[in-house]
Amino acid sequence: MARRTPHVGKYVPTIVGAALVVFMAILPLLNLSLPGILPTPTYMPGTLALLSLCMVFAALALSYNLLLGSGGMLSFGHALYFGAGAYGLGIALEHFGVPLWPGIFVALIGGMVIALITGAVSMRVSGIPFAMVTLAFAQAGSVLVRRNSQVTGGEEGLSLNTEVVPDFLIGVVNTRNLYWFALVVLVVVYLVTLWVDTSRLGHLARATRENEQRVRVLGLSPYRVRLIVFVIAGALASLAGVAYMLLQSGTVPRAVSADLTITILVMVVLGGVGFRWGAIVGGVLYTLLDQRLTVLAGSDAIAGLPDVLRIPLSEPLFLFGVLFILVVMFLPGGIAGTIDAAVRRRRGEKMRDSLRQMDDADDMADAPIEART
Repeated sequence: MARRTPHVGKYVPTIVGAALVVFMAILPLLNLSLPGILPTPTYMPGTLALLSLCMVFAALALSYNLLLGSGGMLSFGHALYFGAGAYGLGIALEHFGVPLWPGIFVALIGGMVIALITGAVSMRVSGIPFAMVTLAFAQAGSVLVRRNSQVTGGEEGLSLNTEVVPDFLIGVVNTRNLYWFALVVLVVVYLVTLWVDTSRLGHLARATRENEQRVRVLGLSPYRVRLIVFVIAGALASLAGVAYMLLQSGTVPRAVSADLTITILVMVVLGGVGFRWGAIVGGVLYTLLDQRLTVLAGSDAIAGLPDVLRIPLSEPLFLFGVLFILVVMFLPGGIAGTIDAAVRRRRGEKMRDSLRQMDDADDMADAPIEART
C-alpha cells in the first residue's frame, strides 16, 4: 500500500483539473450566486459574459507564462499576437468574406507568421534589449492598426461581421455557447502549454533560461529553442484573441498595445511566474477585480468619503497599483508560488518527523543488545 501512494498521488492534479473543467462546463446550467463577485446568478448572460472574459484572459496569461516562466523571455509586445488573432479574424470575415472556421485558421496562421518574423529579429538580443525590441514591434503594430482605418477601423475598432458567423454564436441569447467556446479555448491552451513544459522542448527552454552557454556547449541551439517557444506562445495568444473577438463582437486598438502586455504581466506575477494554474488564477482574479473595482470606484460609498480618500479610491488603477505592491511585498512568488512554498515546507517537516521517528525506533531496537553486552 505504501508503494501505491506516490503512484496514485501523481494523478491527483489531473483528476482535480478534469473535475474543475466538468464543473465549469455545467456552471451555465446551475443557479449559483456569489454576491459581490458575480453580478448575477451563473445562468444569466451577464455573469456568463464575465466568466467568458475571465477564461479568455486566463488563456492569454497562460501563453505569456509559457514565454516568461518556461522560456525566461520578458516581452513587452505579447499583446501584438493577441491583437493579431482578434484583428486577423475580423479582417478575414469582413474583407475576405470567408466562413468562421477558415477565418479562425487564417487568424492563427497570421499570428504565427507575425510571431515568427518578430521573434526571429528580437531573439538576436536578450534581456532588456529583447524587451525593448518587442515593445517597438508592439508600438509599430499599434500605429498600423490606428492609421489604417479602412482595414482595421482605426480608433473606433473593428466590428465582427456576423453575417458569416453561425447563429449559435451570435447575440445575448447565445452567451452560453460563447462561454463554452471560451472554455474550450482555455483547455486547449492549457493542454498545449502542458505538452510544451513536459516535452524535450520545455526542458531545453528551461535549461536555456538557466544557462544558455551550457546548452550551446552541448551542441544545441538556444536561439532555435527560444524561437519555437516564442512562436507557440504567439499562436496561443492569437487563439485567445480569436475568442475575444467573438465574445466582444469586435476589438479595439488597445488589443495590440503595450499597455495590455503590462496587464498580462501583472496577471502572471499575481498568479505566480512559472505555474500554469497560477497564470489561470491570476487571469481570472485580475479580470474579476477589474470589473468589480470599477463598480466599487463609482459607488456611493466612495463618493461620500472625504476628498483625500475619495479621489484615489475612485480610480481603479490606483486600487490595482496598491494590490500589486502588496502582492510583490508579501507574496513575492505570487499566489501559486506562495502556496507551493508552504506545501514544500510542510512536506519537508513531515519527512524530517518521519526520519526522526525512524531514528528513535532504531535506537529503541538497539537498546536491549547494548544492555546484554
